[in-house]
Amino acid sequence: MAIRTSSRSQSKRMRRLFFAALFQQVRIVWPIFSGILVVMVGSGIVAGQIESWRIGETLYFTFVTGLTIGYGDVTPKHAIPRILALLIGLCGIVLTGLVAAVTVQALGAADRDRAEQNDGS
Repeated sequence: MAIRTSSRSQSKRMRRLFFAALFQQVRIVWPIFSGILVVMVGSGIVAGQIESWRIGETLYFTFVTGLTIGYGDVTPKHAIPRILALLIGLCGIVLTGLVAAVTVQALGAADRDRAEQNDGS
């Protein structure tokens, strides 16, 4: 029973360290993250205006394309929105990489903090 309690408290402490490190990392990359989102949404709105899509369709297209899912149910017909779709897709790839990098950094920082606390105990 003592092992379970110790494991739970250690797991809780590791989770707390991870989220603290994640918040720290997000604060650092927030200008880049928000800039990429602005480029994606701005490009999507321009594409939606050219294609005469409603705002819901425009945002749906932008995020499905940005996440590189691309269902194909909403597709641009004109050349400029197609080029903007490429930009949205590339920004989505960068955004995904950024999220992965931030998460890995937070995991590493949490592990280092845990190791330092265990060494200090």
